[in-house]
Amino acid sequence: MNQMVDSRSVSNQIHTLLTPDNCVFLLIDYQPQMAFAVKNIDGQTLINNAVGLAKAAKVFAVPIILTTVAEKTFSGPMFSQLKDVFPDIKLIDRTTMNCWEDDRVVAAVKKTGRKKIVMGGLWTEVCIVDPTIDSLQEGFEVYVVADACGGTSVMAHEMAMQRMIQAGAVPVTWLQVMLELQRDWARQRTYDAVMSVAKEHGGPYGVGIQYAKAMLGEHAGG
Repeated sequence: MNQMVDSRSVSNQIHTLLTPDNCVFLLIDYQPQMAFAVKNIDGQTLINNAVGLAKAAKVFAVPIILTTVAEKTFSGPMFSQLKDVFPDIKLIDRTTMNCWEDDRVVAAVKKTGRKKIVMGGLWTEVCIVDPTIDSLQEGFEVYVVADACGGTSVMAHEMAMQRMIQAGAVPVTWLQVMLELQRDWARQRTYDAVMSVAKEHGGPYGVGIQYAKAMLGEHAGG
């Protein structure tokens, strides 16, 4: 009964906006063997979105934790496109499907001192659901990047998203996260880098930025 009351109170909570100073990114199991079974999103789109999300973290100097599962024996290395964004970060390789059951992952998150976790990875219905529910129960706020997560079917992904939302998680998309972190185009320190990520990974939005700059000049954007 207590768990049900706690879940309801979290679900009714209004979550404050993400800022570069209040969140940590946790990217989970972007590995070949995991990606092979993903059916809810095109593979190239998944890679694009995950890399865009990682680059957003880098632009705003948000702490990022990268974790894999059974890298050497089953799942293979993290996507090179993603690892290249953070070549100096040591990956945490686990045996557990639930990364929140690995003390190193939990310690890395808690070391940042931040209570908002931006989470993406594979698969939505296992390796994202499990740590989301566990970390919510420990008092963290979780923002699940839906378009940077992959499930074994459309239904598996959607049911997992619904389960996490019911538990109190916040569904977001990678571009939404980056723009929420920027929020004001007058913030020149990150403006150019955000525009660069958007042009490279933002699809039609990125093409629109290129068009605006060509037609209206270098100060067009937003």
